[in-house]
Amino acid sequence: METPWGALPVSDAHIHFFSHRFFSALAEQKKQPVAALAPVLGWQLPPEDPLELATTWTRELDRHGVSKAVLIASIPGDADSVIAAVKAFPERFRSYLMVNPTAPDASANVERALDTGFIHGLCFFPAMHCYSIQDERAQKLLALTSARPRTVVFVHCGVLTVGIRRKLGLPSLYDMRFSNPIDLHAVALRYPQVRFVIPHFGAGYLREALMVCDLCPNVYLDTSSSNSWTRYEEAHLDLRAVFSRALDVAGPGRLLFGTDSSFFPRGWNAAVFDAQTKALYEIGVNGETASKILHDNLNQLFS
Repeated sequence: METPWGALPVSDAHIHFFSHRFFSALAEQKKQPVAALAPVLGWQLPPEDPLELATTWTRELDRHGVSKAVLIASIPGDADSVIAAVKAFPERFRSYLMVNPTAPDASANVERALDTGFIHGLCFFPAMHCYSIQDERAQKLLALTSARPRTVVFVHCGVLTVGIRRKLGLPSLYDMRFSNPIDLHAVALRYPQVRFVIPHFGAGYLREALMVCDLCPNVYLDTSSSNSWTRYEEAHLDLRAVFSRALDVAGPGRLLFGTDSSFFPRGWNAAVFDAQTKALYEIGVNGETASKILHDNLNQLFS
């Protein structure tokens, strides 16, 4: 892809795979048919077959020149959707499964999904499901990943807003008590062989996320989304300052570029790519470091 440094390979560490099952779950909460969601959202609803959605994403990434991407199954229990995508396009996609450790069947479902070989990471959203990442139930799932080399653990920290729920008028009863990256510190130390990813630079907990990165070499940051959390900072950090601080502490080898893309017709969110590459270029990052952040680090994460 063309970048401020010239042509470089680009991979995306954070794309939500909004499957038909994902929308069906929301429609069930709204007590409406799935088709009724489209006019409210102004989005294209995906076909029932996840392979068709995977094909659409492949074409979209080809159009933008994105070589690889991580697809996130964005509700617990939606492993089959991303598994279908990875099976069809194993060189293009890696997949993460959202998990809820408080569900009674969580361990069995996660073990079954990991055993397929097509799930490459688990996504924990402690604030969403109201538990601590140090909770014994979460530890059971972490033990499953630690027994499987190269399985990534993604832990959402900081501010959590789900735009689609807001658009549909659905409540988001999250609990930010469980959002602090500091909670991950002891866990990352307990599982040094597991690679942990904190998205959005900690989403308002940049300082704490950097502290954990400094103390735990197995913790990575993903850069995804507009990072609008910067408005909470006293100095109102911009992306240049965020990247500078992250590079100073975590170094260029533990930053993973991502967009947080999710729905069509918008598709791949090129505006995030443009803003982030502009910020990196303006702070003087060279082409070698840019290549690591935009592509190489994600490849090495799964090696």
